[in-house]
Amino acid sequence: MAQFVTNSEAETEALGVRLAGRLTPGAVVAFTGDLGAGKTAFTRGMARGLGIEDRVTSPTFTIVNEYEGGRLSLFHFDMYRLSSSDELFDIGWEDYLSRGGVCAVEWSENVADALEEGAVFVNICRGNLEDQRVITIKGVEL
Repeated sequence: MAQFVTNSEAETEALGVRLAGRLTPGAVVAFTGDLGAGKTAFTRGMARGLGIEDRVTSPTFTIVNEYEGGRLSLFHFDMYRLSSSDELFDIGWEDYLSRGGVCAVEWSENVADALEEGAVFVNICRGNLEDQRVITIKGVEL
């Protein structure tokens, strides 16, 4: 487990770029953290690190956004509105896992029982300063 402190959205994205370089096909990145803490900013950095040039936005209302064209595809999930992992399986979770991309899962605590061992866990908390974030990453060496 490693802990990082970022002091801007750009630094949070840069850490996402760094993590993306360590991800392999089928990787699951499980995010936790308060609303507005920077999960989507971190995912934007991961997309850039994977070579995806599309604009990355929060999938809050669509549940999942798909981004292709990089070293690996990125499937960006927002589980905020789901009440159980059964709903995750209903939208094709296993199909996404089998496609060999990276699954980035915001609000992963809502579907924790669906996450397999080997997932990378990223917790993002607000720091003492306005734009400061304390980011804990478990499951991969950076």
